[in-house]
Amino acid sequence: MTAPTGTPTRVLVLNSGSSSLKYRLLDMRDGSRLAQGLVERIGEETSRLVHTPLREGDGGKRERNGPISDHSAALKAVAEELAADGLGLDSPELAAIGHRVVHGGLRFTEPTVIDGEVLAEIERLVPVAPLHNPANLVGIRTAMALRPDLPQVAVFDTAFHTTMPESAARYAIDVETADAHRIRRYGFHGTSHAYVSRETARLLGRAPEEVNVIVLHLGNGASASAVRGGRCVDTSMGLTPLEGLVMGTRSGDIDPAVTFHLRRVAGMSADEIDVLLNKRSGLVGLCGDNDMREIRRRVDEGDERAALAFDVYVHRLKKYIGAYYAVLGRVDAVAFTAGVGENAAPVRQAAISGLEELGLAVDAELNAVRSDEARFISPEYARVAVAVVPTDEELEIARQSYALVRGPGVEDAPAGDALVRGAEGSNE
Repeated sequence: MTAPTGTPTRVLVLNSGSSSLKYRLLDMRDGSRLAQGLVERIGEETSRLVHTPLREGDGGKRERNGPISDHSAALKAVAEELAADGLGLDSPELAAIGHRVVHGGLRFTEPTVIDGEVLAEIERLVPVAPLHNPANLVGIRTAMALRPDLPQVAVFDTAFHTTMPESAARYAIDVETADAHRIRRYGFHGTSHAYVSRETARLLGRAPEEVNVIVLHLGNGASASAVRGGRCVDTSMGLTPLEGLVMGTRSGDIDPAVTFHLRRVAGMSADEIDVLLNKRSGLVGLCGDNDMREIRRRVDEGDERAALAFDVYVHRLKKYIGAYYAVLGRVDAVAFTAGVGENAAPVRQAAISGLEELGLAVDAELNAVRSDEARFISPEYARVAVAVVPTDEELEIARQSYALVRGPGVEDAPAGDALVRGAEGSNE
């Protein structure tokens, strides 16, 4: 990526949760990270800010502990930490602030510069994303108040999936009811699926338009996508992030009548069922743990509940690989990403095992290697490549934000330096 002399080249990426604020500052000339950090437990007495400057000579990780009242105070604290490294929010080198927004509905299919109308539409989508969009809005409004002169860009988790055909996006319910209440399959983790599908094509030495990829984003939240020629044609999450794969605390696919049964037989309220399926199901519901490392440790010790949880997880994963193979017709690669996908070799091995007739195989030695680099784990003879491709949602948001504010002709930034990886199962 090149920019005229004096052109701002930095993008601050914000990912605002209900009680947290994750951030990264990037230089879009080469995609390198200048600083990153996390503010957690916002609104509590035990708030914590961990800031990591990443430029040479800026010193090591710094930590603040103590009450941070709200997101406005959190972002001001972040600004102070950045300023201490000479990277303040008032810098003329800052080109934009990019915001992760979970739900963009059908209207937002691309990154969008935020104005009053965009804010209002994000707010209208709160009923279909009640846990995420309100927090995203708080982060946006806070950043706009601090830098009203700077372009603020929304990058939507759902945008990459808006290319799904109606045959994949529609639920088979009454059309008028569905349309009146915006009930359809939207999909999530879109920035990760976009990034990983493109990086997988690069790993293959081909253009994204030439490649069909099954992307498996496996973190505490998990989703699969079928990507044909760079465009999503199906994905596992639906109206909400509950549908699809077995996750850390979410059930994934379930017979809808289970909810009616629990109302009638167990006397559970709608809210209680919501909590059950979103927070007390998945791996934690099956065995009490949602950390794949701990589950594998228990499996190795002969724990039957942990073994069942692992088998259910892998069975669902394998079923989606087969389904998306059928949807695509031709598959060039299967790519594993996110906390579990990047780090849990036994999950990758088990998910691909038995699919040799589809041209899929895993080389045990390659699969056992731990690395932050994108790499193949399939043997040379395999007809379909199996890859581990570390995701970088912040870089993807920065790329899209910078391209939007700088205009046509801006190329993708390189992948930049290696990421600091989280624990298995920690990447949403």
